[in-house]
Amino acid sequence: MRRNTQKIFASKIARALVTLVLMVTSVFVLMRCAGDPVTVLLGPDATADMRAAYSGELGLDRPILAQYLAYLHNIVRGSLGVSYVYRQDALGVVLSHLPLTLILTCSALTLAAVTGVAGGIAAAVFPSSFIGRACTIGTVVGLCVPSFFLAIVLMLAFSIQLNWLPTGGAEGWRSLVLPAITMAAASSAVLARYTRVAVREALDSRYVLAALARDIPFWRILIHHVLPNAAVPILTILGLLIGGAVTGSTVVETVFSWPGIGNLFVTSVGNRDVPVVQAIVLLAGTAMIMTNLAVDLGYTWLDPRSKSSET
Repeated sequence: MRRNTQKIFASKIARALVTLVLMVTSVFVLMRCAGDPVTVLLGPDATADMRAAYSGELGLDRPILAQYLAYLHNIVRGSLGVSYVYRQDALGVVLSHLPLTLILTCSALTLAAVTGVAGGIAAAVFPSSFIGRACTIGTVVGLCVPSFFLAIVLMLAFSIQLNWLPTGGAEGWRSLVLPAITMAAASSAVLARYTRVAVREALDSRYVLAALARDIPFWRILIHHVLPNAAVPILTILGLLIGGAVTGSTVVETVFSWPGIGNLFVTSVGNRDVPVVQAIVLLAGTAMIMTNLAVDLGYTWLDPRSKSSET
């Protein structure tokens, strides 16, 4: 069994590495197809000599294969090039914006985990009550309302009408409230939906019915039997949400002018700052792949049934 488990872990790690290589290649190809950054940076009035000199300085005058090999070599060395706009190390520029994105995503994910899991449990345990119906309606609304629309509504209500919170920026905890709520809404709805299904399936299982027949208190059954069995799919969805949180913050950061890497990504795409865009995509993609790998390995370790099915 241990040997089979090691094979399963090795195959999952190999698939993650292949996905990482494909992502790196896709980023390079797509950024080269997005347009000439020299035209954007120098403007339409630049002469041919200026364009040629700038292209040579950026290494864009070399064959595409040579650029790709240099790109891979720099990634292996931990260097993602120099920003065309900031004239600094691209990875350093991204990392300087990363703390604010982490603050926003951690706040949003914590809020989503608490409200989503609690709402899903309430909807599963009390499906016909007011609380259960309210949680179900809230889940549907959270899944259907786009984040940019929710952001505008919250901004109009709490910033413009009530003047309780700022409309944007990163000036203390008050600036964090609206972006965190906006970002947590969809994740909370997804978690609530999967939690409700997982808890409902566990409640309908035979061991729960047998425990109820033995007059065991319902809260003990819920804590010691239902929630541990429902935890595996919930943790899987939570891992996927964590992996996609960095990339999902782009819209929220742009609407609320939150100076994180999502806002930096939108600005860099407009400026054709290829090294910075590549650094952001690689950082976010690597985080998502590693998070999914960790969740996948943890799922295999926690659930013995997945080991036998993989085998």
